Amino acid sequence: MLYYLHLLSGQSDIQSALLKGFNVFQYITFRSMAAGVTAFIICLLFGRTVIRRLISLKLGQPIRTEEEVNRLHELHGAKAGTPTMGGVLLLGAVVVSVLLWARPTNPLVWLCLFTVIYLGALGFVDDYLKVTKKTSDGISSRLKFALQCVLAGIVTVFFAWDPVLSTHASQLYVPFAKEPVIQSMGVFTFFLYLLVIVGSSNAVNLTDGLDGLASGCTATVAFGLAVLAYAAGNVNIASYLQIPFVGYSGELSVVSMALVGASLGFLWWNCHPARVFMGDTGSLAIGGLLGVIAISCKQELLLALMGGVFVLEAGSVILQVASFKSTGKRIFKMSPLHHHFELSGWKESTVIVRFWILSIIFAFLGLATLKLR
Repeated sequence: MLYYLHLLSGQSDIQSALLKGFNVFQYITFRSMAAGVTAFIICLLFGRTVIRRLISLKLGQPIRTEEEVNRLHELHGAKAGTPTMGGVLLLGAVVVSVLLWARPTNPLVWLCLFTVIYLGALGFVDDYLKVTKKTSDGISSRLKFALQCVLAGIVTVFFAWDPVLSTHASQLYVPFAKEPVIQSMGVFTFFLYLLVIVGSSNAVNLTDGLDGLASGCTATVAFGLAVLAYAAGNVNIASYLQIPFVGYSGELSVVSMALVGASLGFLWWNCHPARVFMGDTGSLAIGGLLGVIAISCKQELLLALMGGVFVLEAGSVILQVASFKSTGKRIFKMSPLHHHFELSGWKESTVIVRFWILSIIFAFLGLATLKLR
């Protein structure tokens, strides 16, 4: 909404000199930074209130019963009862900040907001069932996957029907390549979008197992996507870097930076020892949003590099399950990967900070590919 304040700078009356400063509201760079700061401040201002409300509603985090037979329960047992569903704070900050600073006529902005609300609602119901049942079992995995598939279908149709976005919708780009490796994937476009959205959503969800781990890694990935979105939405920069120019995508840097600010603001309350957990309410929506932004910039595969920590976490679960079912043996002491290092003797804070460092490196590597084409 604040985007339209730049119109005040175009007045021709005597007050125009006083109002010309409003011209900055038309620039994506200014609004992106403002969106990040706004989301951060919202989390700081309302964090304590949200936490108190969650505590009063007795929405405490249940600890999985299978953890009671191993050392991990000893490490995490004290966290039982810490309020969960704190993702409402993070997502609320993102939504409010985007509504304030993003250009409201941009369709990709509304697609991102829809994704956040859709997956946030799915995660909220999942968390609520876990809390009320006092178990780690919420919505069944099949139903959750089915609803994520519905979202992927909506995103696919959205891109296919939009006259501007449909130009690149079915193309497949890979890092280091100047041109798309596949000009038209046809119906397989849906499966690519499904893989990206469901994969990133569940990967962030799996990463959210230690205080501040997911929110810290999200901030670095979202910042990298903000750079990619801005570059993809600027015809001159896109041409210079030899990446696809995608109409509307530049405005997603505002959305990305709002996510950066909200993640850092939530980290203020979620850092070790956490006063609140984001729960599936936050993690599912965050991952889905990252996936949609990457799709919008036509950098779906690059997201796997920039979100390397999320990939490692999800990959460790897949390998663990595959190994145990095929050989009866486990590769890791426990999955996801962060629990393996905990059981190997690393302190929780050590695991968190080292994974943050890896996340920063992965984000830098992803941005570095822009010059290697």
